[in-house]
Amino acid sequence: MVLDGVVPFDLGTAVQVFRAARDADMRRLYKTVVCGPGPVRSSVGFTVTPDYDLSAMSTADTIVVPGVDAGTTVTEGTLREDVRDALLAAARRGARIVSICTGASVLAAAGLLDGRPAATHWAWGETIGALYPRVRWNLDVLFVDDGDILTSAGVGAGVDLCLHIVRGDHGTEVANRAARRCVLPPWREGGQAQYIERPVPQAAGSGTAPTRAWTLDRLAEPVTLEEMAAHASMSVRTFTRRFREETGTSPRQWLLRQRVAHAQLLLESTDLGVESVARRSGLGSATALRQHFQATIGVAPTAYRRTFRQPAPTAS
Repeated sequence: MVLDGVVPFDLGTAVQVFRAARDADMRRLYKTVVCGPGPVRSSVGFTVTPDYDLSAMSTADTIVVPGVDAGTTVTEGTLREDVRDALLAAARRGARIVSICTGASVLAAAGLLDGRPAATHWAWGETIGALYPRVRWNLDVLFVDDGDILTSAGVGAGVDLCLHIVRGDHGTEVANRAARRCVLPPWREGGQAQYIERPVPQAAGSGTAPTRAWTLDRLAEPVTLEEMAAHASMSVRTFTRRFREETGTSPRQWLLRQRVAHAQLLLESTDLGVESVARRSGLGSATALRQHFQATIGVAPTAYRRTFRQPAPTAS
């Protein structure tokens, strides 16, 4: 759904990621349409004319509200009545409602976020927070999944949220395929801190990317921090600092996240037992897998498999 001041990147993010979500036979898994109250001006100087009006929201399973740049929901706390009515009607019938960046202000203006946790762009946090004090704003995360309502931080965090939705709907393999098609990293954990203003590190050498790729080929092996640093031809201290500058997290945290993500894929796509999944993902034992899985994903490995494993096709 587009409104005046729509941020083109946010609009394109949702459409591109969901259109890129395909099954193994490359069939699209979502139908996406763009709707709105009429032609709207984007935040960067061109007009967007949606193919559908607001009535399209009456049948949508998921409604995505992109960011708006200094619209009335951001500066005045007001929202068009027809937009509010369409959002509230969608919420009442159980549609999933998603916002990217300052699109959260649209949901807040409609009253959909009262008493609920939500994310938005850190730079607008103070302004939007003052307009909508009933919302439990969390400005330190990439996105918030509160079940039927999901909100993301600014710009790139919308990509993370859309991939998170695809992953929840269709599994890790489909989400990774969509990410590859969009030439995007497949995963940044929702609880990861937003990239709030900080000095950009000076580029030097080849960075840690080659070592990350080398490590991903060895997830089942006991790769140590010292080995990663040696591969990058850096001291452990320099490697750790450079790694954090480039990824926003420490080498050990990153490696654990990759191992858990690989375990997710194995649980979804194979019949391997929990012990085998633990060994192949480098987590060592079923006990360690359960502990890390519970801490990171919030459920036990077996529960995750029951939820996300695609059933084998039945012979006709």
